[in-house]
Amino acid sequence: MAGGWTRDGAVQEQIDDSIADAVMSARARLPVGPGEMYCVECGEEIPEARRKALQGVKTCVACQNVIDRRPVPGTGINRRGSKDSQLK
Repeated sequence: MAGGWTRDGAVQEQIDDSIADAVMSARARLPVGPGEMYCVECGEEIPEARRKALQGVKTCVACQNVIDRRPVPGTGINRRGSKDSQLK
């Protein structure tokens, strides 16, 4: 298939990368069990209500807030966007 300036197979590589990203994201959100008793970041006990509400939770609220504020790597490329959106 002709792809303009792209090399052969580039479109399929984009599709494969998008699928791999989606699978990795989905797996990261899966609960893995009843959760930890203690935070894996700071070692403080995780409240029982949090453990019951979020199956598989591994961090306390304070540590999760810090993790949520970290910049997410790899969000600079819009694979689904048009060529024009990538040229801006």
